[in-house]
Amino acid sequence: MSFFTEIKIDEFPWKMEYSKRMMFFGSCFSENIGQKLLDLKFDVDLNPFGILYNPISIANSLQILLQNRVFTEKDLFQDQGIWNSFYHHSRFSDVNREAALGKINSRIALSREFLQKADFLMITFGTSWVYELKETGQVVTNCHKVPSSQFKRFRLEVSEITAVYSQLLAQLMRFNPNLKVVFTVSPIRHWKDGAVENQLSKATLLLAIDQLIKGTEHKNLRYFPSYELVMDELRDYRFYAEDMLHLSAVATDYIFDRFARVMISNNSMEIAKEVVKVRKAVLHRPVNSASVEYERFLLYNLAEINKLTINFPYLNFTNEKKHLEQDLAGIQESRIN
Repeated sequence: MSFFTEIKIDEFPWKMEYSKRMMFFGSCFSENIGQKLLDLKFDVDLNPFGILYNPISIANSLQILLQNRVFTEKDLFQDQGIWNSFYHHSRFSDVNREAALGKINSRIALSREFLQKADFLMITFGTSWVYELKETGQVVTNCHKVPSSQFKRFRLEVSEITAVYSQLLAQLMRFNPNLKVVFTVSPIRHWKDGAVENQLSKATLLLAIDQLIKGTEHKNLRYFPSYELVMDELRDYRFYAEDMLHLSAVATDYIFDRFARVMISNNSMEIAKEVVKVRKAVLHRPVNSASVEYERFLLYNLAEINKLTINFPYLNFTNEKKHLEQDLAGIQESRIN
């Protein structure tokens, strides 16, 4: 007996693997899935402009990479002593203008190179509501607490999204013919828009993606039903965080598990199990940090890391190895003293 409607997700024709590069753009849902892959040591470039919510801001960001645009002081504005970019999340803001430009331009250069060699681009749309700066007509990525009176707020039409992405996808495929693009819609509700407005917004995004996939000649486009998994399989508030809008850790883990089953190769998932063991070892806190047992534990896990990096040279355990070696050196130094 089944107590919920299970969504059938067809196997994807191509698989993510440790040897492949993956770029994630979009909302905080994209951050969650991308971060899980980063934690498992996959080669991921995660939101090089910060968290993005609407399709136009995501498209603008990808265009900046394709154009290899260099930001100058004219692209920044100062508010309350902080230099910001309307194309970027506040993580790129800084009290020092040159520091902000340095963070922005260095990341653009790195991410452009990554995109050109990437195997997968995952785009997560969060909302079709946008804020357009009245002074310039630019759809902003982040309002940076600038007064709402300076913006025009409106919902994108399906035709507007498909027009932008039809052109963008063609450019992306010329830039990187091997790129596979996976669209998804964030299940996180934008409640400030209003209940009805949020539903209309999500429907607009779903219709736009459907038209792009069905109406394009590109075969390297797919859709992953993250929105549907939450709405139909996890339709209970126990799968939400305290704000009742964002997802709980349990829900995120569940969606990632469904994602991994159809998107990640079996071989890479077996390697991921070994990576998890190493990460747990680093988080381990011994009862006696100077004991012989803990020293053996450290030596064993350092040997496991060396074995993994020999067999799978694309895995990067630099931080984990450094942490374990520091603990080991501490034990040995305490004995000398």
